[in-house]
Amino acid sequence: MKRVCIFCGSSPGTDPAFATAARSLASGLAASGLEVVYGGARCGLMGIVADAALAAGGRVIGVLPRALEAKELAHPRLTRLHLVDSMHERKALMADLSDAFVALPGGFGTLDEFCEVLTWAQLGIHAKPCGLLNAGGYFDGFLMQIRSAIAGGLTRPEHAALIRTATTPEELIGRLYEPVSAVIPKWLESDGR
Repeated sequence: MKRVCIFCGSSPGTDPAFATAARSLASGLAASGLEVVYGGARCGLMGIVADAALAAGGRVIGVLPRALEAKELAHPRLTRLHLVDSMHERKALMADLSDAFVALPGGFGTLDEFCEVLTWAQLGIHAKPCGLLNAGGYFDGFLMQIRSAIAGGLTRPEHAALIRTATTPEELIGRLYEPVSAVIPKWLESDGR
């Protein structure tokens, strides 16, 4: 593993635990010799991630749509900044550049990014670890929704195991090195499709 992609909010949120987790995760990755790939912005948890990794001597690669750069959101001190034409291109490049994915607290964009790479893992498109840093219990509701999908027969329990969850950055970094489970077909044989 060389690079870890971090999905997180462009806002810092209201819970100080979010910023603390972002700083600790980013500095921990840098101390482990892992590069950070993220959305390229200077604001919110994204800016905190970049600043912490850079302060710890790490390399940080940003991927930012040109439309957002024009709004002066680009972080000015990144190791490398890739400018792309769309959000779709942003997600694809972040995935290509990364060996693992971690979501910190964030809004719709963060959930979209994490769910997309998680779906790709479920479908066998990649075999890269996908982790949630559940700072301040932020992802409790999301994890409950996954349990509801399993109970409703819409998701296999084995697919829920694709998500490595931890409450501390140190624990999550360690979990990223655990072997990735073999791909289990998404489609249930009993549904006739």
